[in-house]
Amino acid sequence: MARGSVVLLPKSMKLLQTLGENIKLARLRRKLTMSQVAERAGISRPTLSALEKGSPAVSLGVVLQVLLVLGLERDLLLLAEDDVLGRKLLDAELLVKERGPKMKRK
Repeated sequence: MARGSVVLLPKSMKLLQTLGENIKLARLRRKLTMSQVAERAGISRPTLSALEKGSPAVSLGVVLQVLLVLGLERDLLLLAEDDVLGRKLLDAELLVKERGPKMKRK
C-alpha cells in the first residue's frame, strides 16, 4: 500500500480527527506555534499539520514525539489500559475446575 493511502471507516476517521484536535488544543494552551513544536519533535511543520488534522498516514512515533514535546507522553499509556471487553471474553472462556478428591492422612 502506498504511503498516505490508508483508508479508514468514517467512525475511525472521526476518532483520528478528534485526537488531532486535542493535540492542537494542547499546543495552543501552551502557547506554542506549529513551528516550535515541529522543531522540538524533530518533524516537519506539514507533518504536524497532518497530525492535527487527523491524517491516518502519520506514524505512531510522530504522535509520541509530539506528545513528548507537549508533556503528554503518559497519555499514550492510557490506550487500551482498561480492556473491559477483553477481560469479559477471557473470563467467559475460563473453566471452573472441580475439586479433586481429598487425600487421606496417614
